Amino acid sequence: MTASGLRIVLAGSVGSSRLTLLALLSHRANVVGVLELQPDDSTAVSGYARLHDVAIEAGVPCVGFQKLNEPEVVAQVREWQPDLLFVVGLSQLVKAELLSVPTLACIGFHPTCLPRGRGRAPVAWLVLDATPGAVTFFVMDEGADSGPILVQEPFDVRPTDDAEQVTASLEQAIVRALDRWLPSLLSGEWNPQPQDDTAATYHGKRAPEDGWIDWNKSAREIDALIRAASRPHPGAFTFLKDRKLLVWRAELDTMTPFRGVIGRVLLTDPQRGVLVQTGDGLLWLSEVAVADGDISQPPKLAVGQRLGYVVEDEINQLKARIAELEKLIKG
Repeated sequence: MTASGLRIVLAGSVGSSRLTLLALLSHRANVVGVLELQPDDSTAVSGYARLHDVAIEAGVPCVGFQKLNEPEVVAQVREWQPDLLFVVGLSQLVKAELLSVPTLACIGFHPTCLPRGRGRAPVAWLVLDATPGAVTFFVMDEGADSGPILVQEPFDVRPTDDAEQVTASLEQAIVRALDRWLPSLLSGEWNPQPQDDTAATYHGKRAPEDGWIDWNKSAREIDALIRAASRPHPGAFTFLKDRKLLVWRAELDTMTPFRGVIGRVLLTDPQRGVLVQTGDGLLWLSEVAVADGDISQPPKLAVGQRLGYVVEDEINQLKARIAELEKLIKG
């Protein structure tokens, strides 16, 4: 027997979705259906996590989907007749037709101190800004993270945190938030608090190509980018000749009395990695991998190598090759 008659459906795709489902089941909520994102390429979804095993173990039907607003998905949700639809850890917007299906509300999730930080890529922006986050469950409307707040649980973001550490902090905050809020929800309390739209700020989309390292920027800016793009995100990247390198971890250096050409490797160290000159300051790259390569075989970086492309030199080489091809074509 469940603790509440509320019929609940959950849709999701990542670790936060799985944690929310586990919390609902732990509090004996009446979960009547689960929607699990099943993308063609799960590696393209940062932090992807399966829900199927949790649902099946609890005896809850689980249906896979790719697009949440597809007619067959909406029809399935209607068949489950939910009072609440939780949409957690999913970047797809919920359209009006699906929003209208639950008898009470659709509940969304966002890890910032709403109304601040609405929008996309919240974890990356939290790392870049080094500002505190807050696990927020709210009533969804047709806006972006703009509905009334149901519960909000703060968590710290340290200046040295990377995306993986922030994700761990927010997942701990999810458990605290749900343990605090679900008992009152399931006992019949419903008291959403409107957001102050005049205090709202917004963050735009970030894509894998936004992890490109511009070595002309300062060491602090590059370090922040590497931390923001780190796991579970696709990674910050640079180039060594024709190879793309992923930079997962770095460390600022303010002590080494060294100066070099921007982008060049100045020193190597078995423990710290390679020291690179930036536009302002030095940066140790402590974990580097070849993109699409064997992660157990890190690239062999050496003193004097230059990371990134020298655009003018590349253009000159391309023009020379084009000239050679034109000669061959003319015979």
